Amino acid sequence: MIGEPSLACRELLTTTRSVRRGLDLERAVDPELVKDCLRIALQAPNGSNRQNWRWILLTDPRVRTAVAEVYRAAFYDRNAAALERLDEAPEAARSVLTAARGLADRLHRVPVLVIPCLELADGRLPTGNQAGLWASLLPAAWNYALAARSRGLVTTWTSVHLDREQEVADLLGLPPAVRQGALLPTAYPLRTTFRPGPRLPLEKVLHHNGWQDRG
Repeated sequence: MIGEPSLACRELLTTTRSVRRGLDLERAVDPELVKDCLRIALQAPNGSNRQNWRWILLTDPRVRTAVAEVYRAAFYDRNAAALERLDEAPEAARSVLTAARGLADRLHRVPVLVIPCLELADGRLPTGNQAGLWASLLPAAWNYALAARSRGLVTTWTSVHLDREQEVADLLGLPPAVRQGALLPTAYPLRTTFRPGPRLPLEKVLHHNGWQDRG
């Protein structure tokens, strides 16, 4: 396999981040390396082992540019109000939104875009709780992100383009039965070390043997 993993399990699981700013936009990514990561992704659990996931790998600059234009439009539609009040936002929120805007503005330059999809019987999403449906795709998408990180790549987990899902489907010629679940820009990083992200302590989010009011 290309680029055998070099990270210990705990480091891999705690330092795989969504990288928006630190993407090397000049260094090409071998599609064969991405395919190797996708083969690992396919070992994820999925409902009844139906394996109705489908993976769209975008490397053609013209196609990436077209998808990026839709993504950018969706991003600015969604965040217009927040961007107008950016200076008033708390520092953490301002940093995340600024980084997300940078990704949207440069998405066409990211060397590889991966779109994980599900092929459904009629393309319709069920009403009510959809956890069971997406559990057949999202673990595999995260497997891909982990595999990419273990081989020296970084990804960003985003789904902003789903605000205009049909536009992307039309650009890529997706059949009506195929629904998109995320977008994973993939590149080499400008730095190689990452720290665990800021997270609430377990005690703040853990409910043991039933629900406890955390106040």
